Amino acid sequence: MSWIIVLTVLATAVAVVLAINFVTPEKKLERRIEHRYDTADEQFVREMGVMLGPSVIEGNHVVAYNNGAEIFPAMLEAIRGARVSVTFETYVYWSGEIGELFAKALAERAEAGIPVHVTIDWVGSIKMDPALLDLMEDAGVEVERYRPLHWYNLGRMNNRTHRKLLVVDGRIGFTGGVGIADEWKGNAQDPDHWRDIHFRIDGPVVAQIQAAFNDNWIKTTGRVLNGPDYFPPLEPAGDMKAHLFIASPAGGSESMHLMFLMAIAAAEHTIDLAASYFIPDELVMGALLQARKRGVRIRVVLPGPYIDSSVVRVTSKADWGPLLRAGVEIHEYQPTMFHNKLLIVDDEMVSLGSTNFDIRSFRLNDEASLNVYDRDFALQMTRVFERDLERSKPYTYEQWLSRPWRERIAERVLLPIKSQL
Repeated sequence: MSWIIVLTVLATAVAVVLAINFVTPEKKLERRIEHRYDTADEQFVREMGVMLGPSVIEGNHVVAYNNGAEIFPAMLEAIRGARVSVTFETYVYWSGEIGELFAKALAERAEAGIPVHVTIDWVGSIKMDPALLDLMEDAGVEVERYRPLHWYNLGRMNNRTHRKLLVVDGRIGFTGGVGIADEWKGNAQDPDHWRDIHFRIDGPVVAQIQAAFNDNWIKTTGRVLNGPDYFPPLEPAGDMKAHLFIASPAGGSESMHLMFLMAIAAAEHTIDLAASYFIPDELVMGALLQARKRGVRIRVVLPGPYIDSSVVRVTSKADWGPLLRAGVEIHEYQPTMFHNKLLIVDDEMVSLGSTNFDIRSFRLNDEASLNVYDRDFALQMTRVFERDLERSKPYTYEQWLSRPWRERIAERVLLPIKSQL
C-alpha cells in the first residue's frame, strides 16, 4: 500500500500548489468609492498620487505611436542611440523579424560596452527562438527570464510580469501595450497585423519608469541598478503632469484596481475605455453603473471578430447586459485584433500602459501604468479613440439578449475561473 500513500502525497502536493496559484492577494477592495470630486479638481490628482504610490510630477512630454509601423522604429531608434544604459522588460517576446531586430539592436549596444539589462517573462516568451537569447547573451546582454519553471517557484507560476517598459540612458522611456512579435507589425491593415498604441515619455517621470524596471530586476537578480547611468538628473521636457505606478501580488496588488475605481468615481462627463480584455469585477461594474446614473457618457471599444482568446470573449460578454441596459455604449473593433489599453476621463486624465481591464491585471499580474493629467493630451487621445470607434460596430442590448445558447452555457462553465482569464 506504500505506493498508494506516495501517490496520495504527490496528488495532495500538486493540488496545494495549484490552489496557491489561484489565490488572489490578501489586500482586496470590497466597498465602492463614492463620487466626492471631479477629475478637474486638484484633490483628485493629489489623492491619485498618494494612494497609488509615486507622486504626480510636472514637466513631462508624452508622444503616442500607433501600430508597429510607428512603434517599432521609434523604440529601435532609441535603443540604437543608447550611450550609457538600456533597461527593457516585456511579456511577449516571440520569434520572427521583429524579435530578431530587437535582439540585434540590444546585442549591438552591449558589444559597444553599454550595460544592457533585459527581463522577459518566461510564459510570454515560450515561443521565442533560443537562438535570439544566445545572440543577446553572447554579446553581453544580461537577460533574465521572469519566473521560469522551477520547483521552488511553482506556487508563483500564475504571477507573470505583463509590464512593457523600455528606458534608454535613464532619460527616454517607453510603455504601452505592444509585444515583441510580428503580430504587431504594419498598420493594423488586416487580421494578421494587430491594432495597438505605445508611448514615448520624456521628463522627470522617466525615473519612475526606471524604478518600475528595477522592481522586477531586484526580484529576479537581487541586484539594484542605480547611479547616474540609470537615474540621471532630469530636466523638464514639457508641461504634462504624470506618474507611473506598478502593481504586483507581492506589493501594491490593488493599485490598478484602485486607480480604475477612483477615476470612474470622479468622472462627471465622459469615460472612454479601450481594452483588449474586458472582465470587470462587481466593484468596477457598480462604479460604471453609478457613473451612468450621474449622467456620465461611457464608450467602450473592445475586440470584435478577431481576438486571441475566445474564452475571454465569452466570459466578457456575460457581464455586458446590465451595462448595455444602463446606456453604456459598447463597440467591437472590426479589422483585426484590438490590443489597445487606454482610459480617458472627462478629457482631463489619460491612463495608459500594460494593464488590461480584467481581474488578472488587477490582482495577479505585475503591471505598470502611466497616468497623464493634461487636457491637451486627453483631447489628442480622444481623437485617437474616436478613430478606432469609426472602425468598430456597436453592440446592442438586443444582440446581448439574443446571443446563442451555447455562449450562455459557456459563460456559466467559465464563471469559476473568471479571475484567471
